[in-house]
Amino acid sequence: MIDADTLFAVLVSLGIPGALFAQGFPSEEAARRMTVPDGFQVRLVASEPMVRQPVAIEFDDRGRLWVIQYLQYPNPAGLKRIKVDRYSRTVYDRVPEPPPRGPKGDDRITILFDYDKDGRAHKAKDFVKGLNLASGIAFGHGGVFVLQAPYLLFYPDRNGDDVPDGDPEVLLTGFGMEDAHSVANSLTWGPDGWLYGCQGSTVTAHIRGIEFQQGVWRYHPITHRFELFCEGGGNSWGLDFDRRGNLLYSTNVGGYCMLHGVQGAYYWKSFGKHGALHNPYAYGYFEHVPHSNFKGGHVTVGGIVYQGDSFPERFRGKYIAADLLGHAVYWHNLEPSGSSFRSSHGGELLQANDTWFAPSDLTLGPDGSVYVADWYDKRTAHPDPDADWDRSNGRIYKIEAKCPGAHGTKPYAEADLTKLSSPQLVALLSHPNDWYVRKARRILADRRDPETIFPLRRLISESKDAHLALEALWALYVTGGFTEAFASTLFDHQNPDIRRWTARLLGDECNVTPAVSKRLVELAATDSDVSVLSQLASTAKRLPPENGLPIVARLLFREEGNHDPHLPLLLWWAVEHHAIPAMEAVVQLFTSAEAWRASSARDVIEERLMRRYAAEGTTPALTACARLLESAPTPEDRRRMLGALNQGLQDRPGSKINTNTGDLLATYAFPARNGNLRAQSLNTIPSILADRMAELWKDDTSDPVVIRLMARLGNTAAQQRALALAIESKTPIPTRVAMLKVVGEFGPPSCARRVLTLLDSDQAEPIQLAALDALQHFDNDVNVDWLLAHYPKMKDRLRSATRDALLSRKSWALRFLREIDRGRFLPQEVPLDQVRQISLHQDQQLDKLARKLWGNIKGGTPEEKLAEVRRLHNDLRAGTGNPVRGRELFRKHCASCHRLYEDGQPVGPDLTHANRQDRDYLLISIVDPSAVIRKEYLSYVVQTTDGRVVIGLMVEQTPNSITVLNAKTERVTVPRDKIESVQESTVSLMPENLLKDLQPQELRDLFSYLENDMPPGK
Repeated sequence: MIDADTLFAVLVSLGIPGALFAQGFPSEEAARRMTVPDGFQVRLVASEPMVRQPVAIEFDDRGRLWVIQYLQYPNPAGLKRIKVDRYSRTVYDRVPEPPPRGPKGDDRITILFDYDKDGRAHKAKDFVKGLNLASGIAFGHGGVFVLQAPYLLFYPDRNGDDVPDGDPEVLLTGFGMEDAHSVANSLTWGPDGWLYGCQGSTVTAHIRGIEFQQGVWRYHPITHRFELFCEGGGNSWGLDFDRRGNLLYSTNVGGYCMLHGVQGAYYWKSFGKHGALHNPYAYGYFEHVPHSNFKGGHVTVGGIVYQGDSFPERFRGKYIAADLLGHAVYWHNLEPSGSSFRSSHGGELLQANDTWFAPSDLTLGPDGSVYVADWYDKRTAHPDPDADWDRSNGRIYKIEAKCPGAHGTKPYAEADLTKLSSPQLVALLSHPNDWYVRKARRILADRRDPETIFPLRRLISESKDAHLALEALWALYVTGGFTEAFASTLFDHQNPDIRRWTARLLGDECNVTPAVSKRLVELAATDSDVSVLSQLASTAKRLPPENGLPIVARLLFREEGNHDPHLPLLLWWAVEHHAIPAMEAVVQLFTSAEAWRASSARDVIEERLMRRYAAEGTTPALTACARLLESAPTPEDRRRMLGALNQGLQDRPGSKINTNTGDLLATYAFPARNGNLRAQSLNTIPSILADRMAELWKDDTSDPVVIRLMARLGNTAAQQRALALAIESKTPIPTRVAMLKVVGEFGPPSCARRVLTLLDSDQAEPIQLAALDALQHFDNDVNVDWLLAHYPKMKDRLRSATRDALLSRKSWALRFLREIDRGRFLPQEVPLDQVRQISLHQDQQLDKLARKLWGNIKGGTPEEKLAEVRRLHNDLRAGTGNPVRGRELFRKHCASCHRLYEDGQPVGPDLTHANRQDRDYLLISIVDPSAVIRKEYLSYVVQTTDGRVVIGLMVEQTPNSITVLNAKTERVTVPRDKIESVQESTVSLMPENLLKDLQPQELRDLFSYLENDMPPGK
């Protein structure tokens, strides 16, 4: 791996001025070096020693800026590390007690004072110190809410003297604390009066029976309810709500800036690193908000939707986010896309021109400016927890508009908004700076003044300002004036956001009266706004089945949401939530002719429901499978349902059918190949399902779906039919390939000899490769003997696949290496990436032979890689390239794992959004691909109980299996009962020396294409 100092030396040696990488500027000079758009300026608010390592900033009700100084990072005080993994996840000896009884750390929450209103802090006062990894702060309800993993704390300060009234109250316990850069963070008041927060990727929370690694959670300060609002999303640090109340949260995944957090939804996770979604039956997830023209690093933090009043109007509604690794603050456009968004890079709001600038949080100020917390450190990653950290630095800046006229920054006249009367607070709901609006709404939530109820209801019903009506609705809810009776008057409101939020607020109570339930069903049937329909799907999941399923039924017949980015899966998640407790009602709905005619049900839900019931595996659930199968109106529909049934049975824990057990067995006679009937015992398969499948079976069937399913259920006729079709040369090649997969998975060892015959040179290459894959499931000497005997005569691709097969098992690898040692095969023809597989077996005999044949198996030294970078850089500077020819080279050498524009496969990072203009970054990434492997692209080594080794990216996990994607873009599924161990690999799937065989002109052609802003010819 190339360390930072060596990389710096390389860049200088390549002719890049060292001054560009100068670091450690004094705060005033750092501010002067920053560049902002015309009409803006940067002002220093506070710096060291007043502020150090700021991780979160927020303004209180008096307009004073508070900051959390994260000085204890990265290790909590008073705890002993038991073990640390490669992601810095740490197991400690105990759970610390909450403050003040627990260990005292160096973190502190500090109030900054600006006495003369010049925008610069003149004094600092600690509200509380001795905290131990404090990461979030929010004001309200007579005190200060503080996140300090594993706790959510409340420090009361009811007299407002900036001194806690006593020890903090522990509101929640169980937030993960394994990694200080991923702990719960970003406390933010939602418009509904709930306190929202993020939790990052490398910690696990256990709160009130809810376990999760990453996502958005919320806590209600009055009812004390806790919920996981949505799950997934990566290492998120920063969330905000837009003008319509949509939740957006930040991400560390390159190419994207945010996720749109939807109630009850599931989002992308790095499944290999963090495991499956906690609902194993989610059967899908939402991706990030699609983004175009990505720029910068891959860590977006502290994102806010600008809703201030001092920036020019073009910035209103833009998503402004800090880029930790890009050392900048960017703004992004948000474009509606159905019920969600698309985003695109808008421009730079601040470019630090200083690699020490490390923005950690953003907030909107009472003057309409954007305030930026700057960690300011030469480190921008989290290395070894024992690394030496510089805790002496930290700054806070504000980006302000300096243009005169309607916009421009005016000093905030400090006032305590809590002193305003309730009517004055209601009046603030129309303020053009959302900072005032949010403070007013939150203070109204503190007071719950009944005198505000009727004025707010009037605003909702009568205001011609649609947004003010929505603000009034939120304020009414948090003051306690939102009732079902009043809600019933809002279903016909002209503002769709009023209708949407009415449905959400009613659903938040998880129960409704029959009258309101009827109105929600009517709304689902008639509303024309897809965002309302989307929320109704989320609400249907929360309500009891008798209230939720009728909503789902109406939404199924709406065509508006068929292509919406969210609605189809939201509907499935609502159905799945009710699928088991309300099985009869769900089955009745989805076996109806109306459901099969509805495209959203037919295309999205029917197969998932079949898979869900098959995975449940009980007699009632499998009976439901039979009814679903019987209801399928066309042969193609039935075929798809059979595929889903097969997938669900595969998902089942312990789904391997044991035909000798007697529990819940149903015996059915299946036609054997000779036409006689033979008894076949099927574990937990009720007779009604066995009947349906027997009707589908014919002795001469060639349908791979039917054969695979019957083979899974232990039907020997199906296993024999699969082998017969695989061997028959007249069978279409795709069918033969599919049948060979069935043979490999379910066939008896005795079939291996017949499969071997398919490796003959007269067979088509896809058949040879599929046969080889099937043979790897059968561990016997005959296979190895045949492979070694025929290896010299094989074509290149089959030879390569055969090497993979031989090296995948310890005993086979030993035979292969001994033949090489005897001189039968040349060691030079085994490439380095295959040689490295040998070490995965962790066998001394194999390692000894490998060293004898290939020497010390490792990549080039850092010095050799730096020399290679210099050589390639010189070749690139020697002339120009042709992007058209470069595209063909990309397709040949890179497209099997990387996508660029319309070409390639998404095994590794999508290069379309990468920083491809940074030639040095590209060269180093290609020459030393294992130096830095993004977390979502880590490969895993799976050792099976029968001696195989499978390597690839983890792309799916179910209760019964894991699926990895190997370097050839093949999906390999391994049942959990056949897994010996799963380990992370420190070696990238991308091989080294990728550019070694390219001529200088070919190298220039390739980079000409890689560095192009658009495909050639466009």
